[in-house]
Amino acid sequence: MRNMKKQNARHGRHVRLLLVVLALLSWGLSQAHSIKGITPVGGPTGPAFNLYTAPFNMSLPEGSSLYMWGFGDLDQGAGATHPEGAGYYLPQYPGPTLIVTEGQTVTIDLHNYGVPDPVSLVIAGHNVQATGGQPGLLTRAATLGAPVTYTFTASKPGTYVYHSMDGDNPGLHSEMGLLGVLIVRPADGSQTVYGSGTGTDYDHEYLYLLGDLDPNIHAQMELGHRTHFTNHERYATVWFVNGRVYPDLLQGDFNPLFPHQPYESLAAAHPRDRILVRNVNGGHDSHPFHYHGENHRFVGRDGNMLSSNGLVADIGRSDNTINSAPMQTVDALWSWSGKDLGWDIYGITNGHTCVSNDGDLFDDVTQEYCPDHGKPLPVNLPGVAELTLGGFWSGSPYLGDTGTLPPGEGGLNPNGGYFFVWHSHAEKELTTFDIFPGGSLSAVIVLPTSVAIGD
Repeated sequence: MRNMKKQNARHGRHVRLLLVVLALLSWGLSQAHSIKGITPVGGPTGPAFNLYTAPFNMSLPEGSSLYMWGFGDLDQGAGATHPEGAGYYLPQYPGPTLIVTEGQTVTIDLHNYGVPDPVSLVIAGHNVQATGGQPGLLTRAATLGAPVTYTFTASKPGTYVYHSMDGDNPGLHSEMGLLGVLIVRPADGSQTVYGSGTGTDYDHEYLYLLGDLDPNIHAQMELGHRTHFTNHERYATVWFVNGRVYPDLLQGDFNPLFPHQPYESLAAAHPRDRILVRNVNGGHDSHPFHYHGENHRFVGRDGNMLSSNGLVADIGRSDNTINSAPMQTVDALWSWSGKDLGWDIYGITNGHTCVSNDGDLFDDVTQEYCPDHGKPLPVNLPGVAELTLGGFWSGSPYLGDTGTLPPGEGGLNPNGGYFFVWHSHAEKELTTFDIFPGGSLSAVIVLPTSVAIGD
């Protein structure tokens, strides 16, 4: 059985890895990427979300599945029909990303459609008023036929966790998948984390929600043994980014292969683009998530700007790893420039020029670092016959260039981008059921400015 499981895992990974190229080719024409989420619809008293909870089974790439409890959206979604009837959308892990604007008074109606425990909404960083349902552990909880209405004011921009905390053991609900992210955008409409003039401007934003699950607990819950959950016996063996494990997490948002896991985690950037990473730990354990290529600059934590004066984000550290505690959020900015590499990232034989009219030493169009223009690669590359070629090797060390590859090799880097691995620095979290590669293994791809980055 163990060998069969490994064979199935390898087969599943190979099939899904081949589909990654479709995701890479499907980037749209937009030049900015924003996080896929839902915004409130107009209600009688203001912006409103209409959420529900329900059980479902979530696929893993080696062919197994996990019994989950998840949040779903009754008003918006990917267009799927929920088994309860027309007009419902599938529950998902993590829950729908809720996007609101600073200063809005927001209402969330929560219905329980089959989770055997009462479910609730705890929204970190916000004073939430609740009506309906029944009394719960921290707030009012929804049961079958008894929804709850939650109301709060989105007082500060930033990134926040929402989750259920009710029933006999509150830690069980986040283990089973009842959590998601709330993003509060600044009221001035700027493409910043905390508002104009705060030094938190960005070109693209990506969500990296980390998770850890113990499949044995999920099997017990599927059998109805809810009293069998104890935190001290819990031992995670599957690790997620945005509800998927490698290689599934590299494929596009709302991929029909993953009806309950809509969010990808493959970031993309041009040289010198400012990438906002909303790093969220939705698990029970701490996760050291490591970002290759350049350091991040931390600008906020748990919805609070890291500032000495409340005006600019000036006290966040620079680091290549975000060590996040459970239910903690970190807003961080990342950028890759290629500055001082010592060689021409576009090659010396393609006839390109490097012109900087604004005096910043970077080309006005390609963002090449001009002092390195025309400098050759400082090593002699071995021949193709002497290399072991990865799927993301373009055949060339130069940005935007694709070289000759042997039949059947490569193919997952059609635009000649630079891939930098973004992954957990806890080695066991790079596996799925002890099989490598898997788990929390993602990437960012730096693309030439001639290639559009899809929304």
